[in-house]
Amino acid sequence: MRRRDFITLLGGTAAMPLVAYAQQGVRRVGVLMNLAEDSAEGQARLAAFLQALQELGWTGGRNVQIDKRWGEGDPDRYRQYAAELINREPDVVLTSGGSAVLALQRATRTVPIVFVTVTDPVGGGLVASLSQPGGNTTGFTQFEFGMSAKWLELLKEIAPDVMRAGVLRAAAFPTGIGQFAAIQSVAPALRVELKAIDVRDAAEIEHAVTTFAREPKGGLIVTSNPLMTLRRDLIIELAAKHRLPTIYSSRHFPTGGGLVSYGPDALDQFRRAAGYVDRILKGEKPADLPVQAPTKYELVINLKTAKALGLEITATLLARADEVIE
Repeated sequence: MRRRDFITLLGGTAAMPLVAYAQQGVRRVGVLMNLAEDSAEGQARLAAFLQALQELGWTGGRNVQIDKRWGEGDPDRYRQYAAELINREPDVVLTSGGSAVLALQRATRTVPIVFVTVTDPVGGGLVASLSQPGGNTTGFTQFEFGMSAKWLELLKEIAPDVMRAGVLRAAAFPTGIGQFAAIQSVAPALRVELKAIDVRDAAEIEHAVTTFAREPKGGLIVTSNPLMTLRRDLIIELAAKHRLPTIYSSRHFPTGGGLVSYGPDALDQFRRAAGYVDRILKGEKPADLPVQAPTKYELVINLKTAKALGLEITATLLARADEVIE
């Protein structure tokens, strides 16, 4: 957090010792986001959390102090900011993404951690089990790997001519392996040839997508990880340039010009996370709060992009959509 932001949040009384604030009942909540501070999606997720927290009676500058950090999908930033946040002795930390959770767990085994948008917290060693997480960490899973198969099914439904599907995934995030395996399980029945496309940065994304697009009847599946969100505009631009029907894991892709998305409502997860933060601030332990799965999935279709690609969306598919962008 910038010094001027810190002073503002303290209501212009930055000289008052933090101990005095603790005596007045002000609690500290750390937030470690996995996106960039200038990301519209990141700001929307943070706003959803803060609004829900306020509805539960926690107002920044009055009875809660919010310390924010933005990791931008960078493991080095996660380690640095995790240490900074824990050094500020928060009552609880909210974070997003498995890598950020791991950084926080290395920094503390006592400060409560609430996570969102984590795909496999048990397999990743973040919690002991979903029903009894144990330790100091609990939260909300993004989805089960099996849901990834739905991406290929929907891609084939919206673009029947697709015979090749490139699965764009971040090399630094092992959850891409599980997502690819689920997609692979339905590929033979759909008669689609899959290609795993591992990338690390914008340059690799551009080169890989351009290379994949050289052969006909291709489409893309963009898996869920911070790199894809951070490079949203580039991926959407490349998909349009090469006329590749593309399905994404989150609605902020089709709202930004992408074709279609299917996945959990991320804003809903951040709102629900405020409930866990509230309960922890009131004395409950993370070990006693079960990890919860998404309760709301949404299908979003950008009809304008479909028309630009020459795709005709069936009435049946449009009726199933939670949102149609025209």
